[in-house]
Amino acid sequence: MVPLLLVLLLALILFGAGFALKALWWIAVIVLIVWVLGFVIRSADSGGRRGRWYRW
Repeated sequence: MVPLLLVLLLALILFGAGFALKALWWIAVIVLIVWVLGFVIRSADSGGRRGRWYRW
């Protein structure tokens, strides 16, 4: 009985880790797209040169 519970627990942990890693990959792809779009559509300042799109 105990080995069966350990195998089920291991399967549950691996399934949860796989789902979390897949979600993190999607978040990383979305952040990368927003970062690249920020360079493409950054606004020009009053001097005519292109400014930074982020605040810091």
